[in-house]
This record gives sequence, C-alpha cells and structure tokens, in this order.
Amino acid sequence: MAFAFEFFLRRLSQGVVIVVLVAFVIFTLLRVVPGDPIRIILGPMTPASVLEETARALGLRDPILVQFGRFMGEVATGDLGRSFIRGLQGGSAGGSQDVAGYSPESRASVAGLIATALPYSLQLAGLGVAFALLVAFPIGIAAGLRAGRWPDRLGLYASSFFVSLPNIWVAVVLIFLLSAKAGLLPAIGYQGFAYTIIPAMVLAIELSPVMIRAISVAVAANLGEAYYDAGIVRGLSRRTMVARHVLRNAAVPLLNLFGAQMIGMLLGGLFVVEYIFSYPGIGMLTISAVFQRDFPVIQAVAILASGVLVAINMLVDFASTMIDRRLKF
Repeated sequence: MAFAFEFFLRRLSQGVVIVVLVAFVIFTLLRVVPGDPIRIILGPMTPASVLEETARALGLRDPILVQFGRFMGEVATGDLGRSFIRGLQGGSAGGSQDVAGYSPESRASVAGLIATALPYSLQLAGLGVAFALLVAFPIGIAAGLRAGRWPDRLGLYASSFFVSLPNIWVAVVLIFLLSAKAGLLPAIGYQGFAYTIIPAMVLAIELSPVMIRAISVAVAANLGEAYYDAGIVRGLSRRTMVARHVLRNAAVPLLNLFGAQMIGMLLGGLFVVEYIFSYPGIGMLTISAVFQRDFPVIQAVAILASGVLVAINMLVDFASTMIDRRLKF
C-alpha cells in the first residue's frame, strides 16, 4: 500500500509538470505564429478599431505569461473557456457579431464541445485497438513461439506490409471496396455504430505492425530465459509454461510499448482517420480548430491529450510493477 501511494504521488507530480509544460509550449506557439484570430472571429470587413478593442477585451494583447497564467487559473477551476468560432449550437459562427458586438457568451463552451466529440473518438479508438489485437496476437505469438521458422517470417512480412500502407490510401481502398462497390458498410460521417467500422479497420492496420513485432520479440526472448528451461526440466509442459509464464512475462514490455508508443500512435492516427472520414470526434474537432485558429479548443485538446498520455503511462508502469516485482519506478 505504501509503495502504491508513493508511486502515484511521485508520478502524479511529474505528470502535472509535463502537462503544464506542454500547455505552455502549445499556448506560446499559437500566439507567435502569423495571423490574427480576431479577424476570423469578427470577419475581414471589421474596422481596425473594433478588432483592437475586441482583442484587448479577450486579453489577446496581454503579455503571453499573463495570458497563460490566466488560462491555467481557469483550467484549475474546470473552466476550459469558450470557442472563438463555434456558436452555442456547435456550428461555426466565425466572422459574425451580435447586435451589441462580439459576445463570448454567444460561443460554445470548449468543455461541451469536447464532451460531445469524445465518446465518438473513444468508440473509434476502442474498436481500432480491438481489431489490431485480433490481428496481432495470433500472428505475433505464433512468430515468437517459432522464431526463425515460417511463422516468424510470416509475422515479419505481415508487419512490413502493413507498416508500408499509407492511411489515406487504405481508407480510399476500403471505402471503394466495402462501401461504394459492395455496399456492405457506410463510410463518411456518422449516423450509427456501423460508420465506425471502416475507420477502425484503417486505424488497426496502422497499429498492428508494431504490435506484431513487439509480441513476437517478447515471446521469443522469454523462451530463451533460464526459467523456461528450468520449468521444462521439472516436468511442466510447453503449453503450461507458455500460458502461465511466458505470456505473463512478455506482457511487461508490451505494456511499456503500449504506454510509450502505442497511445501516441493511436492519438495521431485518430486525428488523420477522423479527418479522412469526416468522423465527428476529437481529431476532427481539433483539425477544424487549427484551420480556424480557434485557440481555446486547441489548447484544451492539447492539455487533454497530454493528460491522457501521462495517466496511461502511469497506469502502465504501475501494472508492470505488479506483474514483475523486480521493477522499480
């Protein structure tokens, strides 16, 4: 119990520092790149005096450190701010003003926009990972158990083939074959769970190569350990050793891979796949915000993504210590 408390306290403090640093970098970059979001908010025909007055009212002319301090103070209270562009109904309201001028209250809450988009992204991510595991586990385990033989070569060829396929090309091919040609599945937008299947397949093809190689390498490495030979000598069958010991010990590097690399790939893949399929998740929301220079949305998603990465890495490290007590973090 003391170990768990110390572990989470130490990693939580490290995680907070990482999230704050990521938020500061994103916050600063958004404000130093060329272009003024005020012109997008109010429209290109708005007089310069009105543009400047609105910018000052929104605090966009304050020093960056002052702006960042104010922003983090609001985040600490659970307030992610309001979108510069999207109206209360979620549609774009850029280039328009209310009768009395621009009013932040007429814009959608960033937390509300994220809460609306997040379930779609979680559904897509969960299904994509499930598809990837269905492909990677049997191929990777077979390759690891028969290192140097045809299953190992099959795993290498499969992972090399999958990793060579660009997301957009795979998406176009699957849309043509499964949606346009065969009419089996819908593809663009979202009107039900069926719209998640083809995007999830594209995501799985991106994730599975790394999983296949990681599983095969971890299983093969554990078969070469002394404990495996000792178990066989003591009379345990190969199946028992693999099921009870090899796969358990192989889970540690797999968990570390999932925390350190797979989540980053998953988040990046979600952004691309959601944009290709016009899927209404966090990725689509963020890309639209980037094009529209909607600072509050971009900042909030950056904090959310970094927080998720930190939390998952923390849980993965803790799970690894539960599997292998020799590990200390």
